[in-house]
Amino acid sequence: MFLLQAGLLVLLAVLCGRLATRLRMPAVAGELCVGILLGPTILGNVAPSAADWLLPQDAGQFHLLDAVGQIGVLLLVGITGIEMDVSLIRRRGTAALSVGFGGLVLPFGLGFAAGWVAPASLHPDGVDRLVFALFIAVALCVSALPVIAKTLTDMNLIHRNVGQLTLAAGIVDDVVGWILLSLVSAMAVGGAGEDSFVEPFLVTAFVLIVAFGLLRPLANRVMKAAERTSDTAPVVGCVTAFILLCAAATHWLGLEAMFGAFLAGMLISSGPRGVRARLAPLRTVVLAVFAPLFFATAGLRLELGILADPVTLAVGAALLLVAVIGKVVGVFAGAKAVGIGTWESLALGGALNTRGVIQLVIAAAGLRIGVLNTTSYTLVVLIAITTSLMAPPILQWTMGRIEHTAEEQLRLHDRSIIDWKPAKQTPDSHV
Repeated sequence: MFLLQAGLLVLLAVLCGRLATRLRMPAVAGELCVGILLGPTILGNVAPSAADWLLPQDAGQFHLLDAVGQIGVLLLVGITGIEMDVSLIRRRGTAALSVGFGGLVLPFGLGFAAGWVAPASLHPDGVDRLVFALFIAVALCVSALPVIAKTLTDMNLIHRNVGQLTLAAGIVDDVVGWILLSLVSAMAVGGAGEDSFVEPFLVTAFVLIVAFGLLRPLANRVMKAAERTSDTAPVVGCVTAFILLCAAATHWLGLEAMFGAFLAGMLISSGPRGVRARLAPLRTVVLAVFAPLFFATAGLRLELGILADPVTLAVGAALLLVAVIGKVVGVFAGAKAVGIGTWESLALGGALNTRGVIQLVIAAAGLRIGVLNTTSYTLVVLIAITTSLMAPPILQWTMGRIEHTAEEQLRLHDRSIIDWKPAKQTPDSHV
């Protein structure tokens, strides 16, 4: 049954992801629709007996999918860390930090207020309101760098100054977001209170010191040794093991496992560039198999029938409004603070408003540790999808009013030279 579930979910996720891409939407939107189709929203209502046969309500059976999905999401987060270009923050410096923190502080504050006044039906019984409000704040303040990068690439904006600054600020958002998620998750597991915040904060500081002070040079040596081999398999194996072991370490210390996976990816990204180039097989398998399976499984927990309740629908609309206003206004203020123009600031806000993959991962973590229930989980996931779909039209509207600079033209020219290929290629030369 597990093999049937996994095979069917991956196949449908790939097909629906391709369909979403053709409709100019993020592939993750189509992958989530698989879970909606096979979950309680559609199949569970149309053919309950078929739904119970395909996805039996048995904890042991469902945990098999969860286990594979957990491996997939850890590797996905690790690859996100590997693709981080920290040197981009160094080049853009003050502007990236101002835009990034502007897009974190305001949505975090508004998200906390929204979580604090949210109806009791949105959080499980026994969950402290402070922890729930903090978790909602983290979920609403993050940005999804992988989806942002894909959107900028598809719209041919990656070479623009706004595109470059968006990526740099997105790195700031991602790093701080994973730290906040780890802190709040530790508070949720250990219980709310002053001590429950101080201890995970100290543990997080300890992990960061050990990671960048001790593990980074060790990881660089291991990656250099793996790079010298002629076979790609040792490199992929070492990187996969490193990501999973770092995730296990942070989980053992009471922090979120995904924080360890993200740190592992960042440590690898600081190593030899040749290692990153040889990780293409791992990236392909994760993005083509594990990630779609995880998102399809995440969609199985969506219950869109809750939107029939006027109160829940109103709360969802309010949370979406808070998320969009907080991110766009926060980024706009941070950009204006360092002298960036009005249209550029609006474009930055529209791009960084994309939650996408990262918010989906955070929502899954909240459901797993018991901070979110089915209702709040569904609303957070819908916000992630909606904000991801909002980015392209906002960028199209704002970037049309921003003139190209000489620096952008030079960057585009350099990129076109790198991307140029001869008109005629044999299969061997293409490889």
